Amino acid sequence: MDDELRTDRSSLRRKRDRGLHDRASVNAILDAALIGHVGFATSDGPVVLPTVVARLDDVVYLHGAAGNHMLRTLARGVPACVTVTLVDGVVLARSAFHHSINYRSVVLFGVAERVTDPGEQRRAMDAVVDQVAPGRSADARPPTIEELRATLIVRLPIVEGSAKVRNGGPVEEPADLALPIWGGHVPVGMVTGSPVGDDHVAPGTDPPVYPYRFEPSE
Repeated sequence: MDDELRTDRSSLRRKRDRGLHDRASVNAILDAALIGHVGFATSDGPVVLPTVVARLDDVVYLHGAAGNHMLRTLARGVPACVTVTLVDGVVLARSAFHHSINYRSVVLFGVAERVTDPGEQRRAMDAVVDQVAPGRSADARPPTIEELRATLIVRLPIVEGSAKVRNGGPVEEPADLALPIWGGHVPVGMVTGSPVGDDHVAPGTDPPVYPYRFEPSE
């Protein structure tokens, strides 16, 4: 369904041609992101905090320490807005007015709830670990009961939201095209460096080769 996640609140007001409300498009952007931002209201005013956002099926999981203020607030049923943004390029126009950024972004709305089932907690923890390094959860020691008790996990169903994508070059005024100024876009991406082991890696232990989501640096 192309409009599965569309609501009046999640419908784009500007640049509607860049908007997407289908689950597949939203999921693809969520899965490519390392960091998201969570907005919510508190008695001291609005707060927006960065965190790892991990998707599993039709749910987004957020996790942290059991005393985490953001998670404890969300677990009480406070409405939340979760966003991720991927920067794909810098757009250089001939006029200052038309400079822009190529990007892929997602905005989700909803109410989170605390995860209490141990099986779902473990699946959520695996999803968070694999969001950072796909496949790592199969190698890492699984969390103990004590570690799960020390962790607060909330789930946000993906039921209301939108994606927005910009790509390509600048939008120019016809009169500016004759100006002797370079116009176009500069692709932007994230790269990984070579793995750096800590002081406790046993001799002869090779670093893992995971399907990292970013290209290795030269």
